[in-house]
Amino acid sequence: MGDPAGIGPEIIVKAFDEISRRSGTAPQLVAIGSAVALHQMADVLKLPAPPVINADDVTTAGPLSVLPVDGDVVPALGQVSPEGGRLAYLAIETAVELALAGKIDGIVTAPLNKEALNLAGYRYSGHTDMLADLTGTRDTVMMLAHGSFRVTHLSTHVALADVPRLLTADRLNHVLRLTHDALSKLGISDPRIAVAALNPHAGEGGIFGREDMDVTAPVVAEWQQQGYAVQGPVPGDTVFVNLRGERYDAVVAMYHDQGHIPVKLLGFRTNPDTGAWEALNGVNVTLGLPIIRTSVDHGTAFDIAGQNRASAESLVEAIDYAMALAEARNKTGQELPSIEGGTITWQKANRP
Repeated sequence: MGDPAGIGPEIIVKAFDEISRRSGTAPQLVAIGSAVALHQMADVLKLPAPPVINADDVTTAGPLSVLPVDGDVVPALGQVSPEGGRLAYLAIETAVELALAGKIDGIVTAPLNKEALNLAGYRYSGHTDMLADLTGTRDTVMMLAHGSFRVTHLSTHVALADVPRLLTADRLNHVLRLTHDALSKLGISDPRIAVAALNPHAGEGGIFGREDMDVTAPVVAEWQQQGYAVQGPVPGDTVFVNLRGERYDAVVAMYHDQGHIPVKLLGFRTNPDTGAWEALNGVNVTLGLPIIRTSVDHGTAFDIAGQNRASAESLVEAIDYAMALAEARNKTGQELPSIEGGTITWQKANRP
C-alpha cells in the first residue's frame, strides 16, 4: 500500500474495481497495509471493500482481499508522519516474506514517502534499496516502462558528476543482461536494445569525452559478435525517437534524468486548460531481485490524498506488468551471459 496517508489506498480501491470488471480470468490481488485506511477509502468512493484475511489465508483467498500489517492505526491523510513510514515499511517487509516463501507471485508497490520512512527509523532512500536489503540483493537495475516504451538505467540516484566513473564494462554488461532477460520474459523473442551515449554526439570522436568510445562501444561489439541485437552508443538526442518509433524494444540510459524524462513526458497526461496532471502512466520494474517487483511511477501526492482525484492508471499498468512477468517467469529456459568476478561468460549454445 505504501504510505496510507497518501493516495495509495485510493488507487488500490480503484484498481481493484477496474480489474474486477475485466472479462476473462482475474488475478488474485491482495492489498498489504492498513485495512482500515483501505475500507475508509472504499466507503468514500462507494466501491466494495475487500475482505480482511491473515497471512495463512493468502494462497486461498478470493480475487480481492486485504492483509493488514498493524491493527487499526491510520495516520492523518496528506501528512508526513513516522506512522505512515512505519506502515509502509511493514507492508514491504510482509510482502517480501510472502514472496520469498513462494506464497505470492510478485509485488506491486504503491508510493511511499521517503521523509516519513526515515522519520520512522528506516534509513532507506525508497523502495528499491529497501527491497534489495530485505532480499539480500547487491546490484539491481531500474526499468521504466510505458506500453512498449521501455528504459533501463545504468545509474539512477547519484550525482551527475559521478556518472562517468560508474560507466564500466561490468556494469553495462549487467544492465544489458537484465534488460534482455526482462524483455524475453515479456514475450519478445529477439530483443532489440540500444545503449544511449553518455556524451553529446556519442563523444564526437573523443572531443566531448572518451567514455562512449572506450567503454560502451567495445561492450556493444561483444554482444553483437555473440549474435544479440544490441546497438550503441546511440546519441541521447535521437535514441528515444527511435524507441518511440519501435525500432528498439528498450534503451539503456546512462543516468536518471536521461531515462526518466522521455518516459514521463509520454506517460504523464495534463489538462490542456489548467496544465494540471490528470493521469500518470508508467511502470517502475526492479530487475535483478529474486522476486518480481513493479511499481507505480509517481509519488504519494499528499496534496490530493482522499479527494477522489488520483488516477489508478499507473497502478493498473504495474499490475499488468507484474502479471506478465509472473506468467513468463518459468517459461524461459534460455541462458544469458553471467558475470562473476568481473569476467563475462557467454552461453552461446543457448542463445535465442
